[in-house]
Amino acid sequence: MVNLEIDRVSVRFALGGATVEAVNDVSLRIRPGECVALVGESGCGKTVLASALLGFLPGNAETTGSARLGELDLLAATDQELARTVRGRQIGLVPQSPASHLTPVRTARSQLEEAARVLGGDAESAARRAGLLPEHLDRYPHELSGGMAQRVANALALVGDPWLLIADEPTTGLDRDLVDGLLDEFRRLADDGHAVLLITHDLAAAHRIADRIAVMYAGRIVEVGPAHEVLDAARHPYARGLANALPERDFLPIPGQPPLLTDLPDGCAFAPRCAQATALCEERPVLTDDPHAVACHVPC
Repeated sequence: MVNLEIDRVSVRFALGGATVEAVNDVSLRIRPGECVALVGESGCGKTVLASALLGFLPGNAETTGSARLGELDLLAATDQELARTVRGRQIGLVPQSPASHLTPVRTARSQLEEAARVLGGDAESAARRAGLLPEHLDRYPHELSGGMAQRVANALALVGDPWLLIADEPTTGLDRDLVDGLLDEFRRLADDGHAVLLITHDLAAAHRIADRIAVMYAGRIVEVGPAHEVLDAARHPYARGLANALPERDFLPIPGQPPLLTDLPDGCAFAPRCAQATALCEERPVLTDDPHAVACHVPC
């Protein structure tokens, strides 16, 4: 197995005379045997980054940087290369709103068996790992509950036994028991030597299973480190604000609103919302090169 080396990746969209800077200079390493959680407010660039890795960006996207999976740069690869060697085989995706990604006129079983034929996987094994019973597989998508649709999506992502699983907001709308079972499966995957990139708003889920947490704000990673340190001893004011917004903590929202991605400041994008901001913050901070790294001129 190999590492995924994301190095200074940026994604921009040309839109109506403006440029949307969705992802800005992101670097991140994901290794076999670990779960990395990518957290942050809606619109901060988490899903765009995942889409860039799999070649799912629209035609008006411009990417720079590299994302190397072994010898292959995912950002430079053609759609054919990604379809033939990466999607489902090396990287599996559990998408947001899984029910909308299932073919409505085919049963879960037929979709899973087709994926197994294409990817050379085992449909029955993937179904069991996802917690699906045989009777669930004979249902059409409209007959599945939200939890069952999520399990089918998980099975489809696992059928090719990919090295890396990207799970994009997989716990949204699920009850606690389903969430716990899903997170346990992700943790087992990592413990078995696979890797998991968990994109989530659910900080409790991230804290429970992630080895490392990367905090994203306005397209940039502002803090990354061991999960318990990032949530229990955050160094960036934004990361600390996220942790303090948890119900079991202060339950206080972060004041203000994120900046427009079409009009990002030259300096720290969080400075207008930050009580610790100084004149130094007019310059853009750089992520430090530490096991617990932070991009902040005045860290907590």
